[in-house]
Amino acid sequence: MFRITFSLLTLITFTVNALNNGVGKTPVMGYNGIVIYFPCSRADKILLQAWNVFQCNINENLLLEQAKLLKSLGLFDVGYKQFNLDDCWAQKNRTAEGLVMPDSEKFPSGFNSFTDQLHQLGFKAGIYSDSGWFTCAGYPGSFEHEESDVEQFTGWGFDFLKYDNCYIPFDDIIREGIVGKYQRMADAIAEVAKKKGGSPMLFSLCEWGWLLNAWCLEANWNSLASIIDTQSFIASATDFYGHNDMDMLQLGNGGLTFEESNLRVDHTIRSHFTAWALSKSPLLIGTNLSAVTPDIVSILKNEEIIAINQDPEFGTSVTPFRWGIYPDWVSNPSSPAQYWSGQSQNGTVFMILNTQNEPAEMFFSLTESPWIRAGRQYAVRDLWAHTNNGTAIRNMTFTLPPHGVAALVLTDAGDEPAGISPPCAVLDNCSAENGTQFN
Repeated sequence: MFRITFSLLTLITFTVNALNNGVGKTPVMGYNGIVIYFPCSRADKILLQAWNVFQCNINENLLLEQAKLLKSLGLFDVGYKQFNLDDCWAQKNRTAEGLVMPDSEKFPSGFNSFTDQLHQLGFKAGIYSDSGWFTCAGYPGSFEHEESDVEQFTGWGFDFLKYDNCYIPFDDIIREGIVGKYQRMADAIAEVAKKKGGSPMLFSLCEWGWLLNAWCLEANWNSLASIIDTQSFIASATDFYGHNDMDMLQLGNGGLTFEESNLRVDHTIRSHFTAWALSKSPLLIGTNLSAVTPDIVSILKNEEIIAINQDPEFGTSVTPFRWGIYPDWVSNPSSPAQYWSGQSQNGTVFMILNTQNEPAEMFFSLTESPWIRAGRQYAVRDLWAHTNNGTAIRNMTFTLPPHGVAALVLTDAGDEPAGISPPCAVLDNCSAENGTQFN
């Protein structure tokens, strides 16, 4: 489910106008409710019912246990400091005054107590609502209650709003396109912040809720590859204060658990985290931390990968410089772009994905990346092995396992050695001053 997370802004399909209002400069990192894996191969109607049964089985003790595990597992210390509720937290009906209220059976202490406990642990607190009549699970949506809901949310101590897209009013009622529909809540957030004199809520928009009954994020390679394929065409929308949200991290769920007998899954897990992080997606953990394995925790705590995601100097995502198997700019949900690069404060970032089901030799010229200068050599840092791997001159070749990934940072190490032949890394249109071309 693709979202775009903003500090408070307008959603446009392929470009983002993000407002710098002091919140959400870098992608949010944290935890999103409780996610219990349920296979997507069942009928959509059954899937939705199962989502309601499992996803709605939340309560304050269960959620606070997850928050404490974020601390004890060391995830808080590396940046996972946002704790978000998802759907199903509310009573089924608004009060006579039109207010939305938390389910007292799930949250008997009330939301002020709940967020106070999160704040005492050091977390920021997030909540969920919807731009329609109801949320995707059938609880009260915020349409025509935008400002009063924001008053409620901020009064309870929430500073993040995930805003979904289900049960949208008929056209003759809403009379807005997708931008105007979300602008209603954006305006409400701005107005409440102005009245209260505080920072606005961080606003995470979801425009795919209406597809929920036909769309499913499974914890397997095919689902992840499809999201990466989508990201390849909209990656340029990401920058400071506006981030393409590739959805929750699925590490540890369903088909993305470590198995000694299935190394392909192990590589897929690293590729999943790498693609989300280097694309500057919000990193919101979506697994039950009481059952998570040390291997998964280790991946989630890769500080070199996280540093790219949270880079204070460069807010842009890695973007494809070559698709690889298929022609450039051709969508293929099962085999997305393989060769990506971007900028970071420490050098040029490369993400190389093997999208095939078998080992593959990956080759690229360094200057295919727009951030690499010709005639230079580059020191290579491997962000997964945490090793310095010598210098690269002109090109790189290595073998990746099925669904494997290489995450590298290349740093300028000076002029390339003299006398290298041929005289050009890329021979096309390369010639001497007198017009002689190298054959």
